[in-house]
Amino acid sequence: MKNFILAFILSLCISSFGQNREIPIDTMVVTTHSTTVKGQSFSYTATTGTQPVWDNMGKPIATLFYTYYERNNIKDRASRPLIISFNGGPGSASVWMHIAYTGPQILKIDDEGYPVQPYGVKSNPYSIIDVADIVFVNPVNTGYSRMIPDEEGKMPDREQFFGINEDIKYLAEWINTFVSRKNRWESPKYIIGESYGGTRVMGLSLELQNSQWMYLNGVILVSPADYKVIRVGGPVSSALNLPYYTAAAWHHKALPAELQQKDLLDVLPESEDFTINKLIPAIAKGGFISNAERSEIAKKMSYYSGLSEKVILQHNLDVPTRFFWKDLLRDKTGQTIGRLDSRYLGIDRIEAGTGPDYSAELTSWLHSFTPGINYYIREKLNFKTDIKYNMFGPVRPWNNDNDSVRDDLRQAMAQNPYLHVLTQSGYYDGATTYFNAKYTMWQVDPSGKMKDRFTFKGYRSGHMMYLRYEDLIKANDDLREFIKKSSSKGKAAKY
Repeated sequence: MKNFILAFILSLCISSFGQNREIPIDTMVVTTHSTTVKGQSFSYTATTGTQPVWDNMGKPIATLFYTYYERNNIKDRASRPLIISFNGGPGSASVWMHIAYTGPQILKIDDEGYPVQPYGVKSNPYSIIDVADIVFVNPVNTGYSRMIPDEEGKMPDREQFFGINEDIKYLAEWINTFVSRKNRWESPKYIIGESYGGTRVMGLSLELQNSQWMYLNGVILVSPADYKVIRVGGPVSSALNLPYYTAAAWHHKALPAELQQKDLLDVLPESEDFTINKLIPAIAKGGFISNAERSEIAKKMSYYSGLSEKVILQHNLDVPTRFFWKDLLRDKTGQTIGRLDSRYLGIDRIEAGTGPDYSAELTSWLHSFTPGINYYIREKLNFKTDIKYNMFGPVRPWNNDNDSVRDDLRQAMAQNPYLHVLTQSGYYDGATTYFNAKYTMWQVDPSGKMKDRFTFKGYRSGHMMYLRYEDLIKANDDLREFIKKSSSKGKAAKY
C-alpha cells in the first residue's frame, strides 16, 4: 500500500509539471552586456524573443524568433542605422551571420573557421554594433520560429509561408511591426541577406517600399543566390562557374606553374575575360562548334580549372560543379573539396564517381555552430525553451514561381535615390559563386544609369567568408564603409 501511494504521488507530480512543447507567441527576454569593438568599450542591450505573424483577420498564424542588439547611451537614435539580417536556405536559421559575422558574439573557432573544443562563443571585436543596431530574424520553421495552430488545433496553410513571394510578403509585414514596436521609423534602414537570403532581400527592397511604405538606404547581398542563373542552366549558367574553378584550383595548387606563381587576384581577371568573351559563345554553339574550336576551348578551360582536357571534352565543355568538387584532387590526394567553401577537404568511400558523398564544409560548420547557438541563446541571452533550434527547418516544397526579385531590386533603386547595394562574395564559394554574383549585379540595371550605387567586394574564403579571421575583419570594415557611403548626409532624395 505504501509503495502504491508513493507511486501515485510521483505520477501526480510528473503530470503537474509536464507541459506541451510549444513556443510562446509573443514574448521577449532583455539582457545587458558590454563589449569592446575597434578598441572602443561600450554596453549594449540584447532583446531576444518572439513576435507574431498575423492573418488578415488579426489572428496569429506564426511567430518568429528574433534577437535584437542596441548599443546603449545613444543620444540620437533616429540617425543610428538599423540592420535587419536574414540567412538563406530557404529553411536556414539566422545563426550563421548572427554568431560568426556581424553580431557582438562569435564562435570559438580557429583562424580559418574550423571547429575547436570546448565549443562556445566569445566577444566579436569587429562587430558592426559600434555603428548600427542589428536584428537577426528567423523565418517560419527556422530557429525557434513556428506556425501557430488555431483554436481548434488546426495549423495554417503552409503555402502562405514557403515560396519566394510568400516569404517576402509576410516578412515585410513582420518587419513593419518590429520597426513600429521598437520606434525605429526615423532610422536609416538596411537589409542584409546571405545565400537564399540574397533572393529574399532583393524582393523585400520593393515589397517594403510598395506595401509597407518603408524606404531603405542599403541592400547587402552576402554570397547571394540568383535563381535566374542557378536553376536556368545553359551556356551562361555553365560558363560562369569557370572563374570559381580557377580560384579553387589555385588554392589547391592545381593550376599550371605559370598561373600558380601569380597572385590569385592577378589570375582571376584572365579567367573572367576568357569566360565572357570565349567560353560563353563556345558553349552556345553546342554540337555545331568546330572540332578545332572545341579543342582550343577545352585546352584553355583545362589551363584555368586544373581539370584535364579529356574530362572537359567528355562533358562537351559543360562541366558540372559536382564533378569538379570530386575530380579536382582525384589523381592527387583522392580527396573531395567543399561545395560552399572549397578550401575544405572530404573523404569519400571510393575515389570513383561524379560527385562527393557529402559536403565537407557544412558538416564542419554544423560541428561548431549548433552547440554554439544553443549554448549562447540559453546561457548568455537567457531565452530558455524545450523547442528544438532548427539550424535547417522543414520548408519544402518551396514555391519558386514568378521570381522577379532581380527586377524588384532595380525598381526599388529607381524609385529611391538613397538606395545602394553591396555584394560580398568569397572566391572559393562553389554554390553561389563570386562571378555569378558579379553577373547578377551587372544584370540588375541593364540601363547602367545606377551602376555607381553598386559595390562588389571579394574575399579569399568561401560562402561564409567571415569564418576566416582575416576576412571577418575586412568584411565588417567593408560594411562600415558601405553604411557610411550610403548615408544621406542631409541630402534630399532626388535625382
